[in-house]
Amino acid sequence: MHRSRYTVPLPHRAPLQLGVRTLVMGVLNVTPDSFADGGRHFDLQRAIDAGLGMVRSGADIIDVGGESTRPGADPLAVEEELRRVVPVIEQLAARVAVPISIDTYKADVARAAISAGASIINDVSGLLYEPQLASVAAESRAALVLMHTRGRSKTMYSLAQYDNVRREIAGELGEAIDRAVSAGVVRDAIVVDPGLGFAKKPEHSYIALASIGDISRRLDRPVLSGPSRKSFLTAAVGERAPDDREWATAAAVTASVLFGAHIVRVHGVAAMVDVVRVADRVAEISGDSPR
Repeated sequence: MHRSRYTVPLPHRAPLQLGVRTLVMGVLNVTPDSFADGGRHFDLQRAIDAGLGMVRSGADIIDVGGESTRPGADPLAVEEELRRVVPVIEQLAARVAVPISIDTYKADVARAAISAGASIINDVSGLLYEPQLASVAAESRAALVLMHTRGRSKTMYSLAQYDNVRREIAGELGEAIDRAVSAGVVRDAIVVDPGLGFAKKPEHSYIALASIGDISRRLDRPVLSGPSRKSFLTAAVGERAPDDREWATAAAVTASVLFGAHIVRVHGVAAMVDVVRVADRVAEISGDSPR
């Protein structure tokens, strides 16, 4: 799979070079109700230790989130989200060299996280929930990940109706890019995410996964893929608890790389770094081989 290369600028640090190899984004949920890790990092020191461990294991980016975005989750007050994420970001930013991402759709949280040391905003709403978030990204010059979804957490599955999954995801992500650029975000700072598991039935998520390269080409933007431990994987392997979906995650991460993802977002960093390195080698040989 041919994968275009991009340089994504970051504030106060070297830009992300995307496409040379697949970058691994480690998920650091500072929540009591994460679907994937059961709230095991809902403690400042544990969260910091987990983030440091991810970096030692090879993570290229740490994605800190304070509000669960699992389907059906209730929104979190800004004050509580700030209380959860800002101390973690401050501590990690002072101790690691890799970029830190803030997983939020709230403008006030993003602004505080950037001040604390984050350099990437990861918005699961694609600027649908708080459009003013784009202004924070523009003013701070932070990179901006725009994920595809529809509706809010409690209603997204009722909106999982598609005539053409690939075309509609790319089209709606294109609209999100337009919203960001209109607010002053430079196009080079934008990464897109097809939103596996969000406002999608399992078959839609599999189509989206297989469409990563096409979405990247259509929008001329790098793609982040986040299949880790998500429930759509059970459509293939049967019902499993999130912690028991690591082998399925490994297969989806491999597919993400081979279909052209630039970044993969994962919970089990150490194992998935190995998965990505092998998949990268296969993708490199495949891309160099005569057809």
